Amino acid sequence: MSRRARYLALFVICLAELLVVLDNTIVNVALPSLGVELHTDISGLQWVVDAYTLTFAGLLLAFGHLGDRYGRRRVMMIGLAGVAVMSVGGALATDLGQVIAARAAMGVFAAAVFPATLALIINIFHDVKERAIAIAAWTAMAGIAIAIGPTAGGWLLEHFSWHSVFWINVPVAVVVLVLTRLLVPESKTTHVGRIDLLGIAFSLLSVTTLVWTIIEAPHQGWVSAISLSGYALSVVFFAAFVWWELRTDSPVLNMALFRIRRFSLPALAIAVAYFSMFGFLFMITQYFQGVMELTPLQFGIHSLPFAAAIAVGAPLATLIAQRIGTTAVIVFGLVVMSVGMFIAGQVKVETPYLGAVVVSMVLMGLGLAIVQGPATESIMSSVPLEEAGAGSAVNDTTREAGGTLGVAVLGSIVASVYTTKIGPRVDAIPDFLMTPYEKSFARETVISVLEIVKRPTIPAFAQQKADLVYAMKAASLEGFQLASYVTVSVSLLVAVAVAVFLPWKPAGDSVLLAWKEPSEKSPASTSKESLV
Repeated sequence: MSRRARYLALFVICLAELLVVLDNTIVNVALPSLGVELHTDISGLQWVVDAYTLTFAGLLLAFGHLGDRYGRRRVMMIGLAGVAVMSVGGALATDLGQVIAARAAMGVFAAAVFPATLALIINIFHDVKERAIAIAAWTAMAGIAIAIGPTAGGWLLEHFSWHSVFWINVPVAVVVLVLTRLLVPESKTTHVGRIDLLGIAFSLLSVTTLVWTIIEAPHQGWVSAISLSGYALSVVFFAAFVWWELRTDSPVLNMALFRIRRFSLPALAIAVAYFSMFGFLFMITQYFQGVMELTPLQFGIHSLPFAAAIAVGAPLATLIAQRIGTTAVIVFGLVVMSVGMFIAGQVKVETPYLGAVVVSMVLMGLGLAIVQGPATESIMSSVPLEEAGAGSAVNDTTREAGGTLGVAVLGSIVASVYTTKIGPRVDAIPDFLMTPYEKSFARETVISVLEIVKRPTIPAFAQQKADLVYAMKAASLEGFQLASYVTVSVSLLVAVAVAVFLPWKPAGDSVLLAWKEPSEKSPASTSKESLV
């Protein structure tokens, strides 16, 4: 395959990744408009996001395995076609249930696309330096998607209804589908046994049970009977998955990979990085739309520094890691994210955008890019070509699990502080000033400020309204501050763990050479040197 053909294929693969990431970010901007038109509460809006996350995270490992067996390009093309069809379903939806169902189906097909993108890159680029560049480009595309998502979504909402954020997926998916068929070569495992249906079932049950429990915990209670049962059930399913994978001849996921520190520790670092990043994005969305009262388009424009930092930092970090080693770069990235999150936690209602807000976004974006690129390259360099899809799925699943946990945990902290402080103030307002629905919305999220300020104000209650709006903004930022301290603590703890347990010496070609003959050397028999 010529150099030109390889990079054309990379371009198409990155477009497929862009579609999946864009689909998630662009919908977030439309949530306030969707909530107002469909008359839904914050819980319903969260499920618009979480339905996609639940199916996406739960099926990544299964589709990664199926791609390895039946062809990564084939599975990716099925996913692209499915995303296009289900996007039409979302665009034509007339109630919240239909929107959530469409989003869940889109998550299923997105799970078919995402593991295949990285697995195809690993099989197309065999040269170590070229592969690092390709992975850096794949990582940077996430930053570009984050930039395009809010900005494009804001522009669409300025000119069209919320349905447009679904329609935009259709032509993109169709174009990428055609280009994939023309420019991306097929690849799949040459040595296959029986398909591991039981492993796929256990992986699906364990991940979806855990993700569902995390999503519902803020509403049910973190230590409620339902939540504790969900955690216990997910542990049982996961234990069954591990037990079975260690015994079957053709596992969905080779568990011996986790003995390789260059695989398992970077995966942990990515999970924590996405825990921080998704939590940060969840909170910064509320800040821009609730505290700063920006329109969706303004929100997208104001978020560009975060996206630009990722797009610039990812390629540089991956190339630097080739010279000085993955460990130093990952540790530095986690520290940078911690500093960015700490600064974000100090933001007040009066804090200007051009200051702590921009600085925190740039540091968070750079930190994520610095962690993600080298960690992904380390993970995929530790995986044999025969299992590239499964390795990619692990990389993607850690992202989704970390991100979902970040939104749930940090969002719950913000909501707890906010509700405690605002609930009594809202309850004291007469019903003729705020309807019960408006009160319920105001108790749950600062984004309700957008609706409150639009209402006509009775002169005698103008000051009371202004005081309530300010108190809502201040309460949300108090919750943001507490959540930032939790994030900083977790990131620094993992930075220490990576610094202590991940080898500092650059891996070079040693890991790749250990997997050069997958049919003759299995992970279980790999030398001790290759396992570090």
